[in-house]
Amino acid sequence: MAREMFEPPMGPGPEVSGVARVDRRTKVLLRRIRPGEIAVIDHEDLDRIAAEGLVAAQVAAVINASPSASGRYPNVGPLLVVGAGIPLIDGCGPGTLEAIGEGVEVAIVADQVWVNGTPLLVGERQTSASLEEVIEEARHAMGEELERFAENTLSYLAREAHLLVDNPHIPEIGLDFRGRQVLVVVRGADYREDLDLLKRTGYLKEMRPLVVAVDGGADALLDVGVTPDLIIGDMDSVSEKALRCGAGLIVHGFADGHAPGSEVLETYGLDYNVFASAGTSEDIAMLLAFEKGADLIVLVGSHTSMVDFFDKGRGGMASTFLVRMKVGQILVDARGVSRLYQHRVRKRDLLLMVGAAFITLLILVAVSEPIRLVFRGFLLNFR
Repeated sequence: MAREMFEPPMGPGPEVSGVARVDRRTKVLLRRIRPGEIAVIDHEDLDRIAAEGLVAAQVAAVINASPSASGRYPNVGPLLVVGAGIPLIDGCGPGTLEAIGEGVEVAIVADQVWVNGTPLLVGERQTSASLEEVIEEARHAMGEELERFAENTLSYLAREAHLLVDNPHIPEIGLDFRGRQVLVVVRGADYREDLDLLKRTGYLKEMRPLVVAVDGGADALLDVGVTPDLIIGDMDSVSEKALRCGAGLIVHGFADGHAPGSEVLETYGLDYNVFASAGTSEDIAMLLAFEKGADLIVLVGSHTSMVDFFDKGRGGMASTFLVRMKVGQILVDARGVSRLYQHRVRKRDLLLMVGAAFITLLILVAVSEPIRLVFRGFLLNFR
């Protein structure tokens, strides 16, 4: 539909129009949305990773049925969207996705959503100022949320303490972890910077770690030219390209053995194993590497803070706390590795190498008659 077909009154802010792409799961929507299209989502507290995905996809605008920042905790995701100059319309209501529909042409003017030349929905046009106000209020109200988070963590600890002492049933995957360094990649906060640091320091090239991707971490690795050896997760945020890259596949199942992610792999006709555990996919990736005898686990994009867990929609971090206690002796963060592993040629080493080469040349001159003759001829000509 051409822009001139829309004739809404112009309010504050420029008009934006484009084809609507609709999905309740933002990470699923990101697989198919194209630059210039409008993302229609239902994502309360838009997390940082989803926001970065929307910015990277170059969407024209974001229409959210729910509040992108509810004030429950300091959520910076919406700020990233608005900071990138992308209009964000919040709180349009529970029927937003059905009202707009997939593939229709949508226009946004001020805080209104127009479809077929008619104002259909009204939301809140977010700005940096409005979002910063919500985030600041959330920081002051964090006490109650922290208390609930701690209570949930303690209650889960009582039920999941077996993770510390149990020998979990690890599926046979045909990879030898013994004595190897294992790089576990999660598409979490700052994962791009972490991977870039590991590449620039030469760690990936020289240490050649066994690479384990957690869900969307597989696509993150392929983006930087690294093919994972193993992919672990629910398989709901991994592209078909990544699933077919040749890596081993382990579906994260529930404690009762049910593994919803297996349906995706069966659709593609791919072989896989199931690892049933109460923890997160990130947790079982570390557990697997530990139980299989890894020498060192290097973690990229990990979720470690309370805000990270709120972004993931989890009310506690018991499993992560327990798993880190179990594997902590061999677990390091990618930033720590990049600081310790610096592949540089020091001036002292370079001078020693040149000096050694010069001494070797002198020895050759001293013991080799042909070289001595050449050297004498050179000196005579020089005189």
